Amino acid sequence: MASGAVFNLSDSSLLKILQGDITEWSVDASSDAIVNPANKRMLGGGGADGAIHRAAGPQMRAACYDIPEVRPGVRYPTGEARITPLVTLILLMGFNLHASHVIHTVGPVYDSDVNPRESLTSSYRNSLIVAKENNIKYIAFPAISCGINGYPSDEAAVIGISTIKEFANDFKEVHFIMSADDIYNVWVNKANEMLQEA
Repeated sequence: MASGAVFNLSDSSLLKILQGDITEWSVDASSDAIVNPANKRMLGGGGADGAIHRAAGPQMRAACYDIPEVRPGVRYPTGEARITPLVTLILLMGFNLHASHVIHTVGPVYDSDVNPRESLTSSYRNSLIVAKENNIKYIAFPAISCGINGYPSDEAAVIGISTIKEFANDFKEVHFIMSADDIYNVWVNKANEMLQEA
C-alpha cells in the first residue's frame, strides 16, 4: 500500500488516507474489515464493488446470495450495512481478500436520492456500528458513492470524516483507500481542514 496522510481522531485512534487498492489492504488477520460499497442486490457491480467481488472470489457472491431479499431485487436498502456472515468468514478467512471481514453498505445515488447527505451519513455510521459490534479494530473505506453514483467528492469527504469522528474512540485505525488521485487529494485536503495531523 502506498504511503499517505495520517491524522489524529483521538488520543488512541488514527485516520489514515492512502492511495492504493482496497482489495490489497489489511492490518491484522483477525480484527480488520474493508467496506464494500455494494448495490442493493449485493451481488457485485462496477467500481470498487466489482473489484472487491472479483478479488474475493465466488465464495463471497455465494455468501451474499444467501442473505434474504427484503423485497424483490433488494437485499438491503440504501444507508444500511451488513457484515458477511461470520461463520462463512471464519471458514473462508475473508474469502480471497487480505482483510478478515467484509462489511457491505449501499451508498446513495446522488441525483436520485431524496436526501443523499442523510443516506451517505447512514452508510458510514451503520458500517461503523456493524464493525464495532463485531469487534473490528481496523476498518478501511473507499469513497462511498463518489464513482458512478455521482456524489461530489468534497461533500462526501466532509460527511465521511465527520461521521468517523463520532466513533473516534472505538477503533485503533480508520483508513480511507482511494484509487484516484483527485479523490485522494480532496480527502487529504478536507482532513487537513477538519483534523490535526499525527
